[in-house]
Order: sequence, then C-alpha cells, then structure tokens
Amino acid sequence: MSEVRIRPRQVLILIIVFIIVLMMVHRNGKRTCQGPEYLQAMYAQDQINTLPKIYAITPTYARPAQKAELTRLSHLFMLVPNLHWIIVEDANTTSSLVRSLLDRSGLVDRSTQLNIKTPPEFKLQGKDPNWIKPRGVEQRNLALSWLRAHVDVERHAIVFFMDDDNSYAVELFAEMSKIKPGRVGIWPVGLVGGLMVERPLLNADNTQVVGFNAAWRPERPFPIDMAAFAISMDLFISFPQAIFSYEVQRGYQESEILRHLTTRDKLQPLANNCRDVLVWHTRTEKTKLNAEEALQRKGQRSDDGIEV
Repeated sequence: MSEVRIRPRQVLILIIVFIIVLMMVHRNGKRTCQGPEYLQAMYAQDQINTLPKIYAITPTYARPAQKAELTRLSHLFMLVPNLHWIIVEDANTTSSLVRSLLDRSGLVDRSTQLNIKTPPEFKLQGKDPNWIKPRGVEQRNLALSWLRAHVDVERHAIVFFMDDDNSYAVELFAEMSKIKPGRVGIWPVGLVGGLMVERPLLNADNTQVVGFNAAWRPERPFPIDMAAFAISMDLFISFPQAIFSYEVQRGYQESEILRHLTTRDKLQPLANNCRDVLVWHTRTEKTKLNAEEALQRKGQRSDDGIEV
C-alpha cells in the first residue's frame, strides 16, 4: 500500500479554505441574528427584561380562513420577545384548532386561550350591509376582565387590540414598547376608512395630536381604527368602567373605550411622528367553496380527516 504524503503547501491551502468558510458562516449567522436595528434593540440583553409586556387581544371565530390568518399572526409572535397573545374565540368552548396552532408554533407559554359566545341577539342579521352590530364586543371585554385579574400591576404593560385579518409590521411592536405609563400610543393605519391612510394630525413640534384626517364619520370623538392605538395597562386598572359596548353606533367602539382613558391632547404620537405606516386594515376575501359545497351534497369532503 503506497504512503500518501500531504505537502506543506496543501496543508496551507486547506487551512485558508477552512478560515474563509468559517468567516462566511460567522458573517451570515451574524446577519441573521441581528436583523433590523429595531429588532436588535428588542433582543439586546440589557433591554429584553425591561421591555413592557404587550398583551395582544385577538377575537376570532370559526371560518374557512381562520387557521390561515392565525398562522400569519403567529409568525409575528415568534419574532417579538415581549408579546403575549390572548386569543378569544366566539364559541361555547375553546377549539382544538387554536390549541394545536399555539402548540405547533411554540407559543403555548406566551398565550392565553379564552372563549365566550356572542349572544344570538347581537349576531349579524339580515342582508343589509349598512346594519351591522358591533363585532368582538364580548370577546374583547372578556380579555380585559382576564387582564385586570391576572396582570402584575407593578410592571408596565401595554394592551393592543389585534384583529386577525389585519397586516402588521414587526416594527409596530417596537414602537408600541415606547408607550409611557398612563398614556395611549397612536399611529397611522393604511387602507382604511376609504383612504390610503388614516392618520393623526400633529402640532408644529410633533408633540400633540390636534386632529385627524378621517373621511368616514370624522365627527367621532376618536375617528380612528382599532389598529391605530395601544394602551398602557395601568389605565385599565385605574378605570375599570372602560369596556366595549353594544349600545354605541357603528364605528364608535374605539371612541367608547378611549373616552374613559384619555383625551386627544394626551395621546402619545409614535411611528416617526405618525408618518410611518406599520399596520394595514386588510381583509381576507370571503372564501369561495362552490366545488366543496357540491362535494358535500354528495356526502364527501375534500378535507376529510385534515385540518385546514
């Protein structure tokens, strides 16, 4: 058997190649771990334990697109370390679909699954699109009751009403973390109210909200979308009467909750002085299942034994 000799030059080449590969892996790993600056700041060791916890309240109900929309939101929660997800199902019991989603996404320890059924008298009735009962009232109020009973009042926390069909930038939650105790943070929302963007209007030095550019029902006390604000938890402790209501007109739920907690001049402008759009009022198109309905008339299902 012949002896294989490795020359010094070959050894040198191997060492150089190894060092280059090591540097590339380190560089790529560093880029992946760091991410954008706002995310770096949230994961900084001197910050991660001092950030306020953000409690995101999501009312949801069973429908074909439910799992898809909750899955999209779950990816946000994987990225933001200080989020706690409160999912409230419009149902008599919690569902295995939501439990499974939380388990598979690794969010069980960072979530709370609740349920409460909307009374039949408050369900959408008839076909008149201009007559719509408020949605999510029971679910959001149950989440607020849970928070008032379980949150550590000594630690600063934020409450955000996070609908499952909206689209959110991760940066929004970095902005939310800047909300001060006793304040309500506010920012623009895209694709809502018949406008490309609804936004607060600020004074000359960008420190105070002086109005809104809302086109739909601008006479509302707070003519904004539910996704346009988040609230310091201590306000909910101080004002237990702050809840949502079936008694208010369509589009007044935001004003109903905020009227107990703040005034326009005390709102805290965020998102680059309300110039950055970090949330969009998107809506999922109603799922078309004509072929599925035809199958079911034959006693068959395309999703038989499969959770979609």
